[in-house]
Amino acid sequence: MSRRDFPKVVAANDLIEGVAVWRTPEGGWTRALAEAEVLRDPEAAQERLRRATAEAHRIVGPYLADISCGSGGPRPAHLREQIRTRGPSNDPHARQAGE
Repeated sequence: MSRRDFPKVVAANDLIEGVAVWRTPEGGWTRALAEAEVLRDPEAAQERLRRATAEAHRIVGPYLADISCGSGGPRPAHLREQIRTRGPSNDPHARQAGE
């Protein structure tokens, strides 16, 4: 599978809370990557990204993030997404602080 065809999810940050969120199949947003909609079709991925971009009242910085798929659902394909799934790295109450 080429890098371009790699499965993707729509990722962004919640406008109010600032936390990482991912687009769900129902069109909502979740803090759990495992609940994100996995996009395998480039046209569908671009359409979901366009819809997300129109939600500037709710989220900021939407982009398509590479993921890998396994039996447990989508998993981050890059370090950036691994860090984002753990919560803010500068928050002493975030999951990263206790690791």
